[in-house]
Amino acid sequence: MKAMILDAPGGLDRLRLVDRPDPGVPGPGMIRVRLHATSLNYHDYGIVSGNMPTQDGRVPMSDGAGIVEAIGEGVTDFDIGDAVVSCFFPEWHEGPARVGDFVTVPGDGVDGYAREAVIAPATAFTRTPKGYDHAEVATITTAGLTAWRSLVVDGGLKAGDRVLVLGTGGVSIWALQIAKLMGASVAVTSSSDAKLEQARALGADYTVNYREQEQWGRPVHDWADGGVDHVIEVGGPATLAQSIEAVRIGGHIGLIGVLTGVSGQVPTAALMAKQARLQGLIVGSRRMQRDFVRALDASDIRPVIDRRFALEELADAFRHQESGGHFGKIVATW
Repeated sequence: MKAMILDAPGGLDRLRLVDRPDPGVPGPGMIRVRLHATSLNYHDYGIVSGNMPTQDGRVPMSDGAGIVEAIGEGVTDFDIGDAVVSCFFPEWHEGPARVGDFVTVPGDGVDGYAREAVIAPATAFTRTPKGYDHAEVATITTAGLTAWRSLVVDGGLKAGDRVLVLGTGGVSIWALQIAKLMGASVAVTSSSDAKLEQARALGADYTVNYREQEQWGRPVHDWADGGVDHVIEVGGPATLAQSIEAVRIGGHIGLIGVLTGVSGQVPTAALMAKQARLQGLIVGSRRMQRDFVRALDASDIRPVIDRRFALEELADAFRHQESGGHFGKIVATW
């Protein structure tokens, strides 16, 4: 079985393709999945770059899409031949958040999905949206579900709401698509006019180039006639003040990313004055993912994939992500 592994202490030049023993047959409650695709997330980049240390020889990648090859005794959720997709938190099945670390996350605390086959508990996977190919499926585990949870589960998104998404990476583009599906209006920020044009083609109602307009919070606030209802905040400390400026009184800010740093000042007085809810989150539960898949089945949304790479080109895929030139998701298929 081919697998990509990461040699400690990490770095893109320390990813290498190896042959590993076949995982065998699944035991009770387990399934064997022939994997075909994964998608790149900034958490995965943190691992492979060495910024988030992991075990020597770790198989990276938290997203995995494939086909059930065999099922163990007692498995009733799946049949052989079913298309499936992994869960970011394999042990968080439903209910409120109970996980605050990455000990059980594939590609971090345990081996991930950059390999040809895996045996795992059936509850570590869900069914996939109908009509999606493996690459498209692989984008929902982390990026898609994060956007869904922030807007729908935590934010209670409804038709007529106004949403601000920061940037045009995987989570933000998924959020744009989900918000438009639900009948919301969407503002998008980017430093690239070309990317903003792409966002408008996907339905963005208002766009702002944050390089040209560094104080972008007020224009977004005014566009939304008193502030947006929801913010997909992926930047962190360098963008949070502008997100607070943009949100309405009593609005919701989903703190999803730390692209500008892991710590910084919070304008507490401004947040208090807005009486806004600032909520941190990390992806979601298996139940949330199943609900998300059902919503996708009832829609015509297709994930936006920037580029597809082969498994052996995984380091090049991360270099493309590192460049910041992508729009939407980057995937690897095999």
